[in-house]
Amino acid sequence: MHKPIYAFLFDGVVYSYGDYMSIIAEFTVPADQFALYETLSTATDMIVEVERVVSHGPDRIMPYFWTSDGDHETFEAAARDDPSVEDLTRIDELETAVLYRANWIRDVESVVYAYTETGAILLSATGRNERWELQLRFDSEDDLTQFSDYITANEFELDLTRLYRPSSPTTDLHAVLTETQRETLVAALRSGYYEIPRETALSELAEEFEISSQALSNRFRRAHKALAENAVLITPPDG
Repeated sequence: MHKPIYAFLFDGVVYSYGDYMSIIAEFTVPADQFALYETLSTATDMIVEVERVVSHGPDRIMPYFWTSDGDHETFEAAARDDPSVEDLTRIDELETAVLYRANWIRDVESVVYAYTETGAILLSATGRNERWELQLRFDSEDDLTQFSDYITANEFELDLTRLYRPSSPTTDLHAVLTETQRETLVAALRSGYYEIPRETALSELAEEFEISSQALSNRFRRAHKALAENAVLITPPDG
């Protein structure tokens, strides 16, 4: 018996899929419609990568995020005057990256709270001077439709770059990775990074992508985690 097929409209495009499947959407968002816009406009070389987000009720989101490739003193000074963030705190510091905790302020003109209003889960978020790249998981078509309606009503400018459902994690592992993560893993494979002994150093790969070694290490860790969660924690189908 075939599963029923549903269709929905998102950003002017009709999508269809089977029942009982979560949906993953990837977007790019102009930096001025997300958090830390004024900070990143000042610390223009900085890359922000959200590690995890803790929600304390509907009006308070506390992200933990790594920053790299910029001047951290400039970043912190700008963040103190940024209306989208408060209580910025250094949690950890490595050679080329710093882990922060902060509060993102609720703002009806920001996409930050759009996903909390609609029950979505923020899987990843990477920000720089001009844009944020977001990956969100929706439990159902209703959640995605609600998110789309919220975006439209508030006139946000999200660019939907990819929309898919992780329906076959054991045979379609590439679907759980962002485009940047896939490009990084392909480059690592081709350069011999995974060979024993390694034929390419982490620092050499980082130079190729024009990011710090720590930023590249964090990218590898998130990609490996996504692959492990979908390949190891999910029981493959019989046969």
